Amino acid sequence: MEITVTPESFRLKEAFTISRGSRTEARVLTVRLMANGAACWGECVPYARYGETVESVTAQIEGLPDKVSRADLQALLPAGAARNAVDCALWDLAAKRADRRVWQLAGLPKPKPVVTAYTLSLDTPENMRAAAAKHAHRPLLKIKLGTPDDMPRLEAVREGAPKSRLIVDANEGWTAEIYAELAPHLVRLGVDLVEQPLPADADDMLAEIERPLPVCADESCHDRASLPALKGKYDMVNIKLDKTGGLTEALALKKAAKAQGFGIMVGCMVGSSLAMAPAVLVAQGAAVTDLDAPLLLAEDRPNPLRYDAAGVHPPAALLWG
Repeated sequence: MEITVTPESFRLKEAFTISRGSRTEARVLTVRLMANGAACWGECVPYARYGETVESVTAQIEGLPDKVSRADLQALLPAGAARNAVDCALWDLAAKRADRRVWQLAGLPKPKPVVTAYTLSLDTPENMRAAAAKHAHRPLLKIKLGTPDDMPRLEAVREGAPKSRLIVDANEGWTAEIYAELAPHLVRLGVDLVEQPLPADADDMLAEIERPLPVCADESCHDRASLPALKGKYDMVNIKLDKTGGLTEALALKKAAKAQGFGIMVGCMVGSSLAMAPAVLVAQGAAVTDLDAPLLLAEDRPNPLRYDAAGVHPPAALLWG
């Protein structure tokens, strides 16, 4: 078995901004796994927030033995981007060898399209109002916030898209005081949930302050080992394959989180359709799906995921799985 890893970039339609910064391209690593003439694929997005770089993740992947199983992989690499790309490539390999789809191999029901959020980048209230109006036909909008003066942005988005469901992502940008002040207004404006309002290393206050709407853990939740620390602080968890380290742990985290009473959100980093494809399987039955990254791209993979009024459709076999 031969594993190669290649850095690639996909241009974005416009700058994408969150509370930690902006980007104009999606920088990903593509893993190709060759075995018995079959080419199998996986993609990951190294994320600086978790101490990852393109170089460090590439080194992790290139350090793997020539023969590795999905079970071996869980012990050889920690949860994160490197394990994700290889794990998903191994699932793709198993599907090609068995001439079946990954959802069948995983014992999952046949996947259906799922409605996905569409993300509005952090910007001035005026620009966010215009963006909301442009996408007001979409059933679910996700608003990137995380500054001390977000109230005008909230009002502007609701004015621009009066009928869309809204979710808010602060990306760790608020303090407990700011969140407590904003929370009643989130409820008033019909926001469905707020994602990671406080920094992951300072989120204990969520157990002490009122939570009038569901709070979802993102940076505070990586894999099943994260769950015990989330009790009493969060109502939902955001499952991202680049955090869990692949589809294998993502499915296990989903099952464990549901068993412990957490609602499920399935999200993504800014990557291509190849990165979203396995996440669509995890998103089946989730309360919230946020797999819109390909919609933000100016260019995508061949045989990309299909998006329409029904949402994001499961991947074609030519793409993955």
